[in-house]
Amino acid sequence: MHTSSAGGPALFRLVRHWARQWAPDVVERFAAGAPPSWTVPNLFVIQAIDGAAGEEVTVADVAHQLGIDRSVASRMVAEAAREGFVVRSTSTRDARRAVLTLTDAAKDFLDASRAHQRQAFEALVGHWPEEDRDRFAGYLSRLADEVLG
Repeated sequence: MHTSSAGGPALFRLVRHWARQWAPDVVERFAAGAPPSWTVPNLFVIQAIDGAAGEEVTVADVAHQLGIDRSVASRMVAEAAREGFVVRSTSTRDARRAVLTLTDAAKDFLDASRAHQRQAFEALVGHWPEEDRDRFAGYLSRLADEVLG
């Protein structure tokens, strides 16, 4: 069997693993003593706003980024706003739309999350030669850009 034909099953084994293992305890792993507001749903909203394209990010953009219904995204955004991570303001283009921006607290949470992600990547492949780690990181970034674009 070619290595490439094993890629699909390997990818889905990893997806299943992280769906079960990563989300439930991610905050506890990277932020011992973190504020109670550092929850996975709040992190998802922050990441969605940070990753959305365009000058004005809306609840619809968050819903699209997370692959969820707009009403669910709206509730998640409202919670993140209550926790001080998101500011809602009126769009300069359409007064009926709310524009979402991240606060400094959200940026701190995002920075901590990214540091954890870098550490997790190094823990998984740190024993690989640097060239292999760089190549794999490049392929992962390429895949994420193509899929999530």
